[in-house]
Order: sequence, then C-alpha cells, then structure tokens
Amino acid sequence: MSKRVRVLALASYPIESASSRYRITQFIEPLAQRGIDVTFSPFLDSSLFADLYEPRRLLQRLPRLALAMLRRLATIVRIARADVVFVQREAMLFGPPLIEWIAARVLRRRMILDLDDATYLTYRSPVYGRLATLMKWPGKTDRLIRWSSVVTCGNPNIAADVRSRGGQAIVVPTVVDTRVFHPRETTNDVPVIGWIGTHSTYPFLERLMPLFDQLARDHRFHLTIIGSGRSNVDTRPWSMDREAEDFRSFDIGVYPLADDQWNARKSALKAVQYMASAVPFVMSPVGICATMGLTDETHLLATTDEEWLAALRQLLTDAELRTRTGRAGRRFAEEHYSLDGVANTLADVIVIDRSVRQRNGIH
Repeated sequence: MSKRVRVLALASYPIESASSRYRITQFIEPLAQRGIDVTFSPFLDSSLFADLYEPRRLLQRLPRLALAMLRRLATIVRIARADVVFVQREAMLFGPPLIEWIAARVLRRRMILDLDDATYLTYRSPVYGRLATLMKWPGKTDRLIRWSSVVTCGNPNIAADVRSRGGQAIVVPTVVDTRVFHPRETTNDVPVIGWIGTHSTYPFLERLMPLFDQLARDHRFHLTIIGSGRSNVDTRPWSMDREAEDFRSFDIGVYPLADDQWNARKSALKAVQYMASAVPFVMSPVGICATMGLTDETHLLATTDEEWLAALRQLLTDAELRTRTGRAGRRFAEEHYSLDGVANTLADVIVIDRSVRQRNGIH
C-alpha cells in the first residue's frame, strides 16, 4: 500500500483570511482523497488576526505576538517530519525568512511557495505605513522564490513575474466551492447593490459613493456594504459563516480596483465569488480582471464615472439582463473554476518531485 504524502502548510494568517481559506484549507479534504495529508499551521491565531488592523489593540498584544513567534519556531520539528512544506506567502508575518531557510536549506525539504498576491512589490500599508514595509523584510519573497521548487501563482501576471525572477511557476487560480457559493432561489423586491471587502479595498469603493448618490435620484435600490464602510448605508461586519449567503443576497455586485501594479496582479477572487453566486457585477478592467469571464455576458466592465453609471443603470433597469448575466456567470464558474480541477493541479504539483514519489510509493 502506498504511503501518504505529508504536507505542512505554513501561512501568516488563520482561516478567517481569504488567502488561507481559499488557497489552503478548502483543499484539505480533496487532497486527502488523493493521498495527501495537509496540516495547516497559521502564524496568527484568530484573535490576533482580528486585532491586526486595530493598531492600539495590537500593541497591547505584543506578548502574544512573541508567543506566536515561539510557536512558529517550534514547527521546525514538524517540518522535519513533512515530505513537502507549502508556504502561503510567508511563514511569519514579519522578519527574515528564517523558517523557510531552515526548511529548504537546512532540512532539505521540498518547498512550494504560493503567491495569490504580488508580495514582492513594495506595498504601503494603509494602517502601519512604512513601518509595515520595513517589518516585512524587503526582498523576502525573492529569496523564497529562489528556494522553492515551484511557485503556485494566483494568476498569469504573478507567474510571469516569478519566471522573470528565475522561479518555476504554475498558475493555480483562486476558486470557491460552487456547492457553497450558489445562486439564491428568491428575488429582492428592491434591487440590492452590494460589495464585500476590507479596510484595504474600501478606498476603491469609496470612489463610487458619489455615483451611488447620483443613481439614487432616479432609481430605487439598497446599497449593502460588508466588512468595511461608513454608517450612513447598510453596513455590517464580515462573517466567515455568512460569507456565501451575503454574496447571493446581492442583485448587483461591484468590483472597483485602482489601476496600479499591485492590483494588476490581484487574483480576482471577488469576481469568482460573484459568478459562482450568479450575481451580475460591474468590474474595473485591471490586470486579470480585464480578461477573466466573458465581458458583457458574465459581467460588465467600467473605468470612467460615466461607464460605471451607465453599467449600473443598465443592470438596475433590466431585471432580465440581471438574470441572464448571473446565469452566464454561474455557468462560467462551474466550467472554469472547479474545486476538483484545482485540487488535481495541486496534487500533481505536490507529488511532482521524483524523490517524494519514490519515498511514498507513488507512480
């Protein structure tokens, strides 16, 4: 009987983070069915993650951050027992790539790096500013790319950057389980325009606020903002347990992005979530968002204020168009963003190394 492949998945964030949830934990069961046992080990626990963007609260928890560092150092024992080490972005939220160096260079474990964002680009945190940039340890991702046998990339733009840095890259899109993200059965009496995001993406939505005010003069709709926002609209906290339900509660989704290097390399998870939920949406044509799906069939694109207004008016006034676009998006998600298909790709990546195959009797 073949031995099972043991994978230790290291990530900075717990399951509440989309990067951990959609790049690691949703694949634990599908990979187990393929003979691969994944152990998920986040650096931050759920409580510290919740305080991450509350600087005053986070400073009070410095002792717990220190404890998290000690716990991460203790994973070296588990690294030694693993066949493959899978690193989602980085093993620790800050500091040098010590854990990855020990895994790849000292213990000689095969390391796979997963990048759903362009962490090799300089990014100024809206909360911590330049301090966060320095704590991230400049050049860390470039080292991880060199030390990894392969880099799984959320989109072709990141893959191209990885290859330009001398790494081996394979595109593994960020997908959702279409059994969880599915269309709703009922309709809203008044159309709901919705957005789900965080403090870091809310500035993109804020740019649309004057347009919503303008639309409201001629059209009835409710505006729902989940995760981050302001008090004069229907704003509520994000909940992992309610996420799929929140998406399918919308009649129209919006996905605004800034046209810069960072966003040009985003993996467009929100678009996949809208499509899987059969929600028609308007999206900025930035990076992969300019080519994913079928423009004017699964979604609409908009760049200027006039284009945003025209697209939203079109969807607000045409219920049949909303239904047709939503159904097309759902079909596209089922055909192109299959959880099982990506699980097969990940399984192939994990066991591609001949020594791992031979040690575990995989042929």
